[in-house]
Amino acid sequence: MKRRFAVVLPTLVAVAASLPIALSTTPASAAASCGTTVADKDGSAWNKTADGANERSGSSTNCTVKGIAYNTQRLDYHCYTVAGDYTWTYLRNDSTGVTGWVRDDLLSDYGSLVYCGF
Repeated sequence: MKRRFAVVLPTLVAVAASLPIALSTTPASAAASCGTTVADKDGSAWNKTADGANERSGSSTNCTVKGIAYNTQRLDYHCYTVAGDYTWTYLRNDSTGVTGWVRDDLLSDYGSLVYCGF
């Protein structure tokens, strides 16, 4: 019995040690305040978004609208963040040159998969 415990113990320790790391990588709610810009961490570009999606200066409907993204325009996703009940993607509209935050449920593919880190 002691031998079996000695074999299982290192595995249990390894699993326990990895739990805090796994839990800490889950994005917390951290809205991007108005005026926040982010470097391109994603690298993907897409051709469509919902018609008339507002590009805002931060991840809140209280932030000013900098532009509007249409479904015929190419968008370059930079990363996403969580604000309350929604996720928001920071992007550059390659058709207009405007950068801004768009709520992910307004994007045809629900936005970036790369977390901004804040």
